Amino acid sequence: MASVSSGSFVLPDLHAVTPFVGSFNPHYPAAASESSEWINSYRVLSDKKRAFFLQGGSELLCAHAYSYADYERFRVTCDFVNLLFTVDEISDDQNGKDAYGTGLIFYNSMSNLDYDDGTTLCKMTKEFTARLLKHCGPLTYRRFVKHCKDYIEAVAKEAELRERGEVLDLASYQILRRENSAVRFCFGLAGYALGIDLPDEVVEHPTFMAMHLATVDMVCWSNDLYSYNMEQAMGHTGNNVMTVLMQDKGLDLQGAADHVGVHFKNLIDTFLEAKRTLPTWGKKIDWEVSQYIMAMETWVIGNLNWSFETQRYFGHARHEIKRTRVVHLYPRRVEESSDDEN
Repeated sequence: MASVSSGSFVLPDLHAVTPFVGSFNPHYPAAASESSEWINSYRVLSDKKRAFFLQGGSELLCAHAYSYADYERFRVTCDFVNLLFTVDEISDDQNGKDAYGTGLIFYNSMSNLDYDDGTTLCKMTKEFTARLLKHCGPLTYRRFVKHCKDYIEAVAKEAELRERGEVLDLASYQILRRENSAVRFCFGLAGYALGIDLPDEVVEHPTFMAMHLATVDMVCWSNDLYSYNMEQAMGHTGNNVMTVLMQDKGLDLQGAADHVGVHFKNLIDTFLEAKRTLPTWGKKIDWEVSQYIMAMETWVIGNLNWSFETQRYFGHARHEIKRTRVVHLYPRRVEESSDDEN
């Protein structure tokens, strides 16, 4: 292992313990361009935030995470993740009350196509939802809307914690993170992207749920690990498992990173054991479940691969960091005026 200074830490090698095979959606160039043009046409974010947003490569994430989707469904997943990143960027600068207000516009526009408050966010969300409903099964849509409600409530809770400077204990954080990360929300699009509509008895089965939560946590924990440097530079560390581990378990930064690696491997083992013991529901449903499992696995490995292709987390050093796994901490950025956000 490379020697590191106190101003750096070594990433655990999550790729090495992940047995899933990644792939890439061939429709990425054209569909991503359409979606990017759509989201940018609204100019909801300031120029500074838009530059950061574009650098993040949300459509690139979709190409890894929904690699199996056809052109039309893939375009809709790009629209969703672009919309989600927009909501996230807006709420990041808001207090709990305002973040919940933003979330309610998002939720109401998605759950009720007759809703219209005249806002740009409402218009964007309704356009997305209309495209989604062309091919979305009723059970998948109902669960998707429920995930939306859980997401906006969790984001508002995160904003309240940020206002108070409060860091949760690990058990509480993990539950909140599953929702405020929007990972469960994103996983909710898998059925749509696959063209299947799993029954509730499957989705709510304890073994299937164990697989679902394990893969959700894999994405949440790896995202927190990879985003920690960027977030600590901006002073936004409270909503990150690295901070939680350091506070809850008395670990230093390297100890927290190592703990993430160990827990990630445990999550892989939990997933594989649940997959091995999954019950049968008949030939048709079993085939659909197998496709959904593939979608879970694709999200995990796709997210890992995307994290070292996008500049969002590691900037221009991403290829070198992937090779060495050594992350040098950025200096803290000076807080700037938010006048350009208004």
